Amino acid sequence: MRALEHLNAHDISTTLVVTVKKGLNDHELGEIVEFALCQPCVRGVTFQPIQAAGRLENYDPARDRLTLTEVRRRILEQTSVFEADDLIPVPCNPDCLAMAYALKLGANTVPLTRFVKPETLVAKGRNTIVVERDEQLRAHVFELFATNHSPESQACSLADLLCCLPQVQAPADLSYRNVFRVLIMQFIDAMSFDLRAVKKSCVHIAQPDGTIVPFDTFNLFYRDERRERLARLRAAADASSATY
Repeated sequence: MRALEHLNAHDISTTLVVTVKKGLNDHELGEIVEFALCQPCVRGVTFQPIQAAGRLENYDPARDRLTLTEVRRRILEQTSVFEADDLIPVPCNPDCLAMAYALKLGANTVPLTRFVKPETLVAKGRNTIVVERDEQLRAHVFELFATNHSPESQACSLADLLCCLPQVQAPADLSYRNVFRVLIMQFIDAMSFDLRAVKKSCVHIAQPDGTIVPFDTFNLFYRDERRERLARLRAAADASSATY
């Protein structure tokens, strides 16, 4: 609370990141969103349900696993800010990421999907996001729902998108302070491993040697001694292939 007080006082943007564990804090997600909305410095909340990768105590995947869908459902059940059509897949990796964007306009929080129809963003029967044929709108939507924005580029993307939607009466001084988003990030472990989702990963961790590794499989393959073990397995597989 003291840290948030200082961030609010100095107008320094931050995001709250919540590790979600079934039976421990999954009943508090709505309260966390409501709390974040009351903090001027908070630009959003990221929810990360734990998986069997890393330090765990008494974790049974069959009993304790929380999926992206379950976290999404709990958020919708516990807060009145967002509706089902507001919390939608992220284009780069719809299997592991879901996001809701909103504008903070005074005392009101208005989800962006009030201005862009959900069917414009999500096509039924597909496993990815498809936006309408308007090239300019499509470019802005994909840029807005990217996960690598700086505060400045985030505000510009939002302003650019709103300029393409004449029904939106946006304030002239729209800035990053008006942005709020809820993100659900589904990690991957040995039980839920999905190669297609890994290949579509769009959040990465940069390494000292300049390489990047997928964020959602970092604990599974690259933490501590696991990187070396993976390298040995790759070398053995290459040698076996060459011999064959």
